[in-house]
Amino acid sequence: MDPVPNRKKTDVTTSEPPVERRTEILAAAARVFAAQGYNATTVRQVADAAGMLAGSLYYHFDSKESMVDEILSGFLDELWTGYDTVLAAGLGPRETVEALVTESFREIDRHHAAVAIYQKEARHLAALPRFGYLTDSQRRFEKTWLGTLERGVAEQVFRADLDVRLTYRFVRDTVWVAASWYRPGGLHSPEEIARQYLSMVLDGIAVRS
Repeated sequence: MDPVPNRKKTDVTTSEPPVERRTEILAAAARVFAAQGYNATTVRQVADAAGMLAGSLYYHFDSKESMVDEILSGFLDELWTGYDTVLAAGLGPRETVEALVTESFREIDRHHAAVAIYQKEARHLAALPRFGYLTDSQRRFEKTWLGTLERGVAEQVFRADLDVRLTYRFVRDTVWVAASWYRPGGLHSPEEIARQYLSMVLDGIAVRS
């Protein structure tokens, strides 16, 4: 079944601007990779989802690997642009955590399919030379979060007995697993979900006596 109803498949003589067409193809590829898995997806299936002939897809991308590379690198570039803006703002530790969590949910909203692909595929893709940046990004991500939490403990904003590595893993997994259920355009905005998560993470769920 064609995932793009009523769209006629086209060849490379399309009148659409190449950049716009590449963006459409990547969006279609991201949806298919996220739903079916990278290895289980064929170029033909991506072409069908994009509403084009399979051979024409090679006019824009030389391989399935190139497509997933551009999807993941684009997501991470935007994530780090947002994170770097937060880190450069000179906020306190708690405010930095709040801003990083909020930015993370915004990225889940903007790049929902890419986040799903990253979660499912990053480990085995990182073993390929082309995807070495995935490991670099993970190390940078960990350093950012551990540094923020350690600063919070040192400044007595967070508890002195806080296990920063365990806390980092908890926050990381709690936030990014939301991609498995979150749907863009749903009842709650990314900012509202971030606020609720932060309330539970930073203040707990029990009523204070």
